[in-house]
Amino acid sequence: MNYCSHCGAKVALKTPPGDHLPRHMCSICGAIHYENPKMVVGAIPEWGDKILLCRRAIEPRYGLWTLPAGFMENNETTAQAAARETAEEAHARVEIIALYALYNIPHISQVHLFFRSRLLDLDFMPGSESLEVALFSEATIPWEDLAFSSVRNTLRHFFEDRRKGEFALHFGDITRPLDEKKGA
Repeated sequence: MNYCSHCGAKVALKTPPGDHLPRHMCSICGAIHYENPKMVVGAIPEWGDKILLCRRAIEPRYGLWTLPAGFMENNETTAQAAARETAEEAHARVEIIALYALYNIPHISQVHLFFRSRLLDLDFMPGSESLEVALFSEATIPWEDLAFSSVRNTLRHFFEDRRKGEFALHFGDITRPLDEKKGA
Protein backbone atom coordinates (compact mmCIF):
# COMPACT_ATOMS: atom_id res chain seq x y z
CA MET A 1 0.00 0.00 0.00
CA ASN A 2 1.40 3.37 -1.02
CA TYR A 3 -1.46 5.83 -0.56
CA CYS A 4 -4.23 6.40 1.96
CA SER A 5 -7.67 5.32 0.74
CA HIS A 6 -9.22 8.09 2.88
CA CYS A 7 -7.28 11.16 1.73
CA GLY A 8 -4.79 10.02 -0.93
CA ALA A 9 -1.64 10.98 1.01
CA LYS A 10 1.39 8.70 1.25
CA VAL A 11 1.34 6.01 3.92
CA ALA A 12 4.24 4.59 5.90
CA LEU A 13 4.61 1.28 7.70
CA LYS A 14 4.68 2.11 11.44
CA THR A 15 3.53 0.54 14.67
CA PRO A 16 0.60 2.58 16.03
CA PRO A 17 0.59 3.51 19.72
CA GLY A 18 -0.85 0.66 21.76
CA ASP A 19 -0.36 -1.86 18.92
CA HIS A 20 2.36 -4.47 18.51
CA LEU A 21 2.42 -4.88 14.71
CA PRO A 22 3.41 -2.45 11.96
CA ARG A 23 0.47 -1.04 9.99
CA HIS A 24 0.15 1.27 7.00
CA MET A 25 -0.47 4.68 8.56
CA CYS A 26 -1.36 7.89 6.77
CA SER A 27 1.07 10.73 7.37
CA ILE A 28 -1.65 13.37 6.85
CA CYS A 29 -5.03 12.20 8.21
CA GLY A 30 -3.65 9.56 10.61
CA ALA A 31 -5.82 6.72 9.27
CA ILE A 32 -4.55 3.27 10.15
CA HIS A 33 -5.05 0.69 7.39
CA TYR A 34 -5.32 -2.83 8.76
CA GLU A 35 -4.71 -5.90 6.62
CA ASN A 36 -6.49 -8.94 7.99
CA PRO A 37 -6.91 -12.55 6.86
CA LYS A 38 -9.34 -13.23 4.03
CA MET A 39 -12.34 -15.49 4.57
CA VAL A 40 -12.82 -18.22 1.97
CA VAL A 41 -16.28 -19.73 2.32
CA GLY A 42 -17.73 -22.73 0.55
CA ALA A 43 -20.28 -25.51 0.52
CA ILE A 44 -20.29 -29.29 0.54
CA PRO A 45 -23.29 -29.78 -1.79
CA GLU A 46 -24.84 -33.21 -1.15
CA TRP A 47 -27.14 -35.15 -3.45
CA GLY A 48 -27.84 -38.60 -2.06
CA ASP A 49 -24.46 -40.24 -1.50
CA LYS A 50 -22.66 -37.84 -3.85
CA ILE A 51 -20.92 -34.46 -3.55
CA LEU A 52 -20.80 -31.74 -6.19
CA LEU A 53 -17.27 -30.67 -7.14
CA CYS A 54 -16.01 -27.99 -9.53
CA ARG A 55 -12.96 -28.25 -11.78
CA ARG A 56 -11.17 -24.90 -11.59
CA ALA A 57 -10.98 -22.67 -14.67
CA ILE A 58 -8.82 -20.08 -12.85
CA GLU A 59 -5.54 -19.92 -10.97
CA PRO A 60 -4.45 -20.91 -8.47
CA ARG A 61 -4.70 -24.60 -9.23
CA TYR A 62 -6.21 -24.38 -12.70
CA GLY A 63 -7.70 -27.71 -13.81
CA LEU A 64 -7.90 -29.26 -10.34
CA TRP A 65 -11.09 -30.11 -8.45
CA THR A 66 -12.53 -28.29 -5.47
CA LEU A 67 -15.68 -27.69 -3.50
CA PRO A 68 -17.49 -24.53 -4.63
CA ALA A 69 -15.92 -21.78 -2.53
CA GLY A 70 -14.47 -18.30 -2.74
CA PHE A 71 -13.82 -15.06 -0.96
CA MET A 72 -16.56 -13.73 1.27
CA GLU A 73 -17.91 -10.33 0.21
CA ASN A 74 -18.76 -7.39 2.44
CA ASN A 75 -22.37 -7.22 3.64
CA GLU A 76 -23.05 -10.96 3.50
CA THR A 77 -23.11 -13.74 6.07
CA THR A 78 -20.87 -16.77 5.81
CA ALA A 79 -23.89 -18.92 4.89
CA GLN A 80 -24.89 -16.43 2.18
CA ALA A 81 -21.32 -16.50 0.85
CA ALA A 82 -21.35 -20.31 0.64
CA ALA A 83 -24.66 -20.31 -1.26
CA ARG A 84 -23.51 -17.47 -3.56
CA GLU A 85 -20.22 -19.18 -4.40
CA THR A 86 -22.08 -22.42 -5.20
CA ALA A 87 -24.41 -20.49 -7.51
CA GLU A 88 -21.51 -18.66 -9.20
CA GLU A 89 -19.22 -21.65 -9.70
CA ALA A 90 -21.79 -24.37 -10.44
CA HIS A 91 -25.08 -22.54 -11.13
CA ALA A 92 -26.41 -24.77 -8.36
CA ARG A 93 -28.96 -23.93 -5.69
CA VAL A 94 -28.32 -25.23 -2.18
CA GLU A 95 -29.92 -25.22 1.22
CA ILE A 96 -27.25 -24.46 3.82
CA ILE A 97 -27.42 -26.96 6.70
CA ALA A 98 -24.60 -26.16 9.14
CA LEU A 99 -20.99 -25.05 9.48
CA TYR A 100 -18.89 -28.19 9.08
CA ALA A 101 -15.18 -27.29 8.84
CA LEU A 102 -12.90 -24.35 9.61
CA TYR A 103 -9.22 -24.26 8.67
CA ASN A 104 -6.75 -21.52 9.59
CA ILE A 105 -4.10 -21.09 6.91
CA PRO A 106 -1.74 -18.48 8.35
CA HIS A 107 1.01 -18.71 5.70
CA ILE A 108 -1.44 -17.25 3.13
CA SER A 109 -3.49 -15.20 5.63
CA GLN A 110 -6.75 -17.04 4.98
CA VAL A 111 -9.46 -18.83 6.94
CA HIS A 112 -11.47 -21.48 5.04
CA LEU A 113 -15.02 -22.33 6.17
CA PHE A 114 -17.16 -25.07 4.64
CA PHE A 115 -20.87 -25.62 5.21
CA ARG A 116 -22.79 -28.84 4.77
CA SER A 117 -25.49 -28.16 2.22
CA ARG A 118 -28.15 -29.96 0.22
CA LEU A 119 -28.54 -29.52 -3.52
CA LEU A 120 -32.10 -28.44 -4.24
CA ASP A 121 -32.12 -29.96 -7.73
CA LEU A 122 -29.81 -31.36 -10.40
CA ASP A 123 -29.92 -28.20 -12.51
CA PHE A 124 -26.22 -27.29 -12.41
CA MET A 125 -23.54 -26.41 -14.95
CA PRO A 126 -20.11 -24.77 -14.92
CA GLY A 127 -19.90 -21.11 -14.02
CA SER A 128 -17.21 -18.79 -15.39
CA GLU A 129 -14.66 -20.02 -12.81
CA SER A 130 -15.28 -23.74 -13.50
CA LEU A 131 -14.27 -25.94 -16.44
CA GLU A 132 -16.81 -28.56 -15.39
CA VAL A 133 -18.93 -29.60 -12.44
CA ALA A 134 -19.91 -33.13 -11.50
CA LEU A 135 -21.30 -35.30 -8.73
CA PHE A 136 -18.87 -37.74 -7.10
CA SER A 137 -19.33 -40.60 -4.70
CA GLU A 138 -16.58 -41.21 -2.15
CA ALA A 139 -15.11 -43.93 -4.38
CA THR A 140 -14.92 -41.64 -7.41
CA ILE A 141 -13.57 -38.45 -5.79
CA PRO A 142 -10.41 -37.43 -7.73
CA TRP A 143 -8.33 -37.39 -4.51
CA GLU A 144 -5.01 -36.84 -6.32
CA ASP A 145 -6.45 -33.94 -8.29
CA LEU A 146 -7.99 -31.93 -5.43
CA ALA A 147 -6.84 -28.33 -5.49
CA PHE A 148 -6.49 -27.53 -1.79
CA SER A 149 -5.57 -29.24 1.49
CA SER A 150 -8.59 -27.67 3.19
CA VAL A 151 -10.90 -29.35 0.65
CA ARG A 152 -9.13 -32.71 0.99
CA ASN A 153 -9.35 -32.55 4.80
CA THR A 154 -13.01 -31.50 4.71
CA LEU A 155 -13.99 -34.32 2.36
CA ARG A 156 -12.09 -36.96 4.38
CA HIS A 157 -13.85 -35.86 7.56
CA PHE A 158 -17.19 -35.67 5.77
CA PHE A 159 -17.09 -39.25 4.49
CA GLU A 160 -15.84 -40.56 7.86
CA ASP A 161 -18.64 -38.73 9.69
CA ARG A 162 -21.23 -39.91 7.19
CA ARG A 163 -20.18 -43.54 7.82
CA LYS A 164 -20.58 -42.93 11.57
CA GLY A 165 -23.95 -41.25 11.02
CA GLU A 166 -22.91 -38.21 13.04
CA PHE A 167 -21.51 -34.92 11.76
CA ALA A 168 -19.23 -32.91 14.03
CA LEU A 169 -17.61 -29.52 13.53
CA HIS A 170 -14.01 -29.95 12.38
CA PHE A 171 -11.31 -27.32 12.67
CA GLY A 172 -7.57 -27.14 12.41
CA ASP A 173 -4.54 -25.37 11.08
CA ILE A 174 -2.81 -25.91 7.77
CA THR A 175 0.63 -24.57 8.56
CA ARG A 176 2.59 -25.12 5.37
CA PRO A 177 1.92 -25.44 1.66
CA LEU A 178 1.32 -28.81 0.05
CA ASP A 179 4.41 -27.98 -1.96
CA GLU A 180 6.18 -24.73 -2.69
CA LYS A 181 4.73 -24.31 -6.19
CA LYS A 182 1.11 -25.13 -5.40
CA GLY A 183 0.31 -23.39 -2.08
CA ALA A 184 -2.41 -24.47 0.34
